[in-house]
Amino acid sequence: MNTTERLKKLTSLFEEVGCEAFFVTKLINIRYLTGFTGSAGKLWVTKDKAVLFTDGRYAEQAPAETENTSIEVVIQAQGFDKALKELSDGVTRLGLEAASITWEQQQQISDWIPSVDLVPTAGLIEKIREIKDSEELEHMKEAASIADKALSVATEMFVSGTTEKHLAAVLDHEMRKHGASDRSFETIVAAGPNSALPHARPTDRPFEDGDLVICDFGALIHGYHSDMTRSFRIGGSEEGQESEILHLVLNAQEEGLKTVVNGVAISDVDAACRTVIEEAGYGEQFLHSTGHGVGLEIHETPGIGQKSEGNLKSGQVVTVEPGIYISGLGGVRWEDSVIVTDEGYELLTNSPKSIL
Repeated sequence: MNTTERLKKLTSLFEEVGCEAFFVTKLINIRYLTGFTGSAGKLWVTKDKAVLFTDGRYAEQAPAETENTSIEVVIQAQGFDKALKELSDGVTRLGLEAASITWEQQQQISDWIPSVDLVPTAGLIEKIREIKDSEELEHMKEAASIADKALSVATEMFVSGTTEKHLAAVLDHEMRKHGASDRSFETIVAAGPNSALPHARPTDRPFEDGDLVICDFGALIHGYHSDMTRSFRIGGSEEGQESEILHLVLNAQEEGLKTVVNGVAISDVDAACRTVIEEAGYGEQFLHSTGHGVGLEIHETPGIGQKSEGNLKSGQVVTVEPGIYISGLGGVRWEDSVIVTDEGYELLTNSPKSIL
């Protein structure tokens, strides 16, 4: 992990946001900048140094995880106020992560270093995290491959009588078996009318002939997530509205993927998917945005929606996942995670999209 480069990218933004030092409180961002994976930590960053504060539980872990970096580790359960006063000598403006620091913490900092102005910032490190380096991409490829392997084992369970909970448990087990440290999020398996709920939780309901089934899941490894959705129909009939929306949403996703390339307006990806669905008369049944970034968190910037601003950039990893959800009937969602490139995209999730 090249923490030096990541810290340089952060400090290069100090002038833009108007600060001389930065106080990182979001644990995922601390992990990104230092490699430390513990559950308690604070990070002080200036152009000259980075100091990680944690407690005695991580007296061995923190130095081990940062041993190949220039990060100074301080194990300190008490006396942080004194340390902050010493570090802030000569600092007039301190950047804070507005979304992850509490009001109480802000007041404490103001009391400890009253001569320093606190500068709220939004998404500063998250924007840096959008562009994945080669190591991150390798982790994400591995996570996606694990999920692909899990689905290949579970496909034989797409038959009448299998329960949502059973299939979800098999997917989770297979991901662990193939090396995942955890699942990316609670695995979604939803069949029949339950599949009309975009974020349904698995139940004891058994699959029935003709059911639409949505499987949305991912693997977590080295802290990085994969995300994929595949839709099926039990029995494989090519008739009825179920078959219609299976093909329609897949076509919409294919149109969205065609637009993915460095420099394209993010909203254009959503529009490509949404136009196909709206023209078929199902616009009101497309209940969510088209996609999101993926990385150390399962939902990262950039979001891909109708009101999204900006353009895609090479090195981002995003999902393209249109869907249609019809109450009482069921739903369909097709989702892939892709790396944005100068030529288009590189597919991370490679499971087949066969419509049973």
